Amino acid sequence: MPHTQPNILFIVLDTLRRDHLSAYGHTIDTSPALDEFADRATLFERAVAPAQWTIPAHASLFTGVYPGVHGVTQANSALSGMHPTLAEILQVGGYHTIAFCNNPLVGVLDNGLQRGFDHFYHYSSAIPNRPADMHQNAMRRQMVKWFRPYARKMGNQFAKSDRLFRLSLHPLLTPVWSKYINFKGSTADSIDDLMTYWTAHHAGGAEQPLFSFVNLMGAHLPYHPPQDWVAKIAPDLKNDRAAYAFMRRFNADGAGWASPPDTPFDEFQRHVLNTFYDAEIAYQDAQLGRLLTFLRESGALDNTAVIIAADHGEAHGEHQMMGHGFNVYQELVHVPLMMHLPDADAGQRVPVNVSTRRLFHTVLDIAGVKPPLDARDPNANVAGLSLANFLRASDGRGRDAENNSAFSEAYPPTTFLHVLEHRSPAVIERLRLRFARHALYTGDHKMVVDAGRVEGLFDIHADPTEARDAQFDSPTETAALLRTVESFTTGQTIPHAAGDADVTEEVTDHLRALGYID
Repeated sequence: MPHTQPNILFIVLDTLRRDHLSAYGHTIDTSPALDEFADRATLFERAVAPAQWTIPAHASLFTGVYPGVHGVTQANSALSGMHPTLAEILQVGGYHTIAFCNNPLVGVLDNGLQRGFDHFYHYSSAIPNRPADMHQNAMRRQMVKWFRPYARKMGNQFAKSDRLFRLSLHPLLTPVWSKYINFKGSTADSIDDLMTYWTAHHAGGAEQPLFSFVNLMGAHLPYHPPQDWVAKIAPDLKNDRAAYAFMRRFNADGAGWASPPDTPFDEFQRHVLNTFYDAEIAYQDAQLGRLLTFLRESGALDNTAVIIAADHGEAHGEHQMMGHGFNVYQELVHVPLMMHLPDADAGQRVPVNVSTRRLFHTVLDIAGVKPPLDARDPNANVAGLSLANFLRASDGRGRDAENNSAFSEAYPPTTFLHVLEHRSPAVIERLRLRFARHALYTGDHKMVVDAGRVEGLFDIHADPTEARDAQFDSPTETAALLRTVESFTTGQTIPHAAGDADVTEEVTDHLRALGYID
């Protein structure tokens, strides 16, 4: 263990699209606080989420492996003890581990994602769990202690029961539970609690460094941003009754959050939806700015690594889809990622494809902690897979163990499939929603495959919205990339992407040493 380990703050901005951040070129100023942070940190231009929705994505962030390996792909899945979590490893490695989580799928369900945290505070429940609970009077503490297990059990029942889940999405019920069980938690409360906890921990002379995990749900449906923030993003909608009526209907239709729309949204509806989404992002950014200012002004950044990423994005009608349930297109898996390390150069931009599952290795590398894995396990190569290597390279590139490649997997959530079976069964077959999707990123190319069929081949540099399928332009290259995807799905490794002319024998030997190729 290093003599002095840095504090590590890992922030996941749930359901945040990369292309809706001004730091990544969005024309609307949604993220001034993140922009300022990125100017002082390193921004990854091509970060790829390992999965398209919360549970498998977080399981990959916490274990360093793809969903096909950890198997946590459904609401009722649970992480095997075969996969130690990031918090468990850091806890053994000398860290005090805490979580401030706003997503109930991470903080409430019994899926193993809370393992390894000394304290796991969650804000998305009828009875939120906050640090201040310990200061409540004895009667209230006893009442909360009695009721909280029942509230948790109820949440798990809805995750496991098809009938209960579908019932909860009824337009008469969705507004009720989304409000009264604090579905999106409280961004402001969780940030307040983190700053208070951080100050008290260090003021008390604690020698243990902190690993703090934060999940913020501001960008997730339903969209209820403060009206002032709607006005800042789109003044034309400030008092538009039609806009608010449309959003009330949309927010109430829980089943529609992940269902392909029966008819495409018109220009006004798209404008309203994106405005309310941007307003949620901007409001969350303002709250996040309070935390970043606190860290900077308190001097904490001198010995704190800060990682800010999204677990996945959101579809607003692109590729005939809504929500984040069924595909691996850019709006879902091309995510923001920014990183600050003490003493690292500021203002770098990393232009290569990297999987955010590698944040597992990055955090362990920063902490100087080795995972309890067999040396032959590719996941044990913390030094090689750490994204901190890019920050240590003067040009933001460095020598990458995965050679500008990354994968993403979309296993369809069975709960939403069952909703569609009752709501729009024909769309399941039309869009092949029962099939898992896999995406391979290599250089500027991205291939999307479902059930062995090439759904599309795209040049994500020239065609960032994936509007033009180029698979028939280069049949030889298409066949080679398909073999790579098939090799990955069969063995759940990361083989060298065939047809990449930049791969040297040295890199191939390195990949072989890591266990990615035979």
